[in-house]
Amino acid sequence: MREPSAFDPLTLPESNATSYPEPYRAANQQRWNRRLGDHAKLTNYGVNLTRIVPGGQSSHRHAHSRQDEFIYVLQGEVELETNAGVELLRPGMCAGFPAGTDNAHRFVNRSAGDVLLLVIGDRTAGDEVSYPDIDMHGRMGPDGRYAFTHKDGTPY
Repeated sequence: MREPSAFDPLTLPESNATSYPEPYRAANQQRWNRRLGDHAKLTNYGVNLTRIVPGGQSSHRHAHSRQDEFIYVLQGEVELETNAGVELLRPGMCAGFPAGTDNAHRFVNRSAGDVLLLVIGDRTAGDEVSYPDIDMHGRMGPDGRYAFTHKDGTPY
């Protein structure tokens, strides 16, 4: 018997786990992900339903060397911080971040209600992530997981 392809994303568990090292971990734990792509057994790209509570952020401002990202706002008002400044996004708006452009970005919820984002990104091997505002650099290993170091290369 084959598993059904369709599912209700709100029935999947939420997780606020992050692989960020201290001292950057806590600031990133006010966002919750439902890993829709993993549930659907997708391997070429990831799809997450991300909920950011008031005062939370999606991540630290970052840019990918080899992976594209696309975000669609489903609910709430969220501030998008990029190299160009701050933009307010509302439901129905979207943003894309092509790999290798160094357009560091993050989403911050400064509203009184939850924000819900559909986040889609590819899983290209060999990706590196730069963080212009903090002393951190990420490098994807052969296992697909990121290892984080200080910008000078020393490990956390």
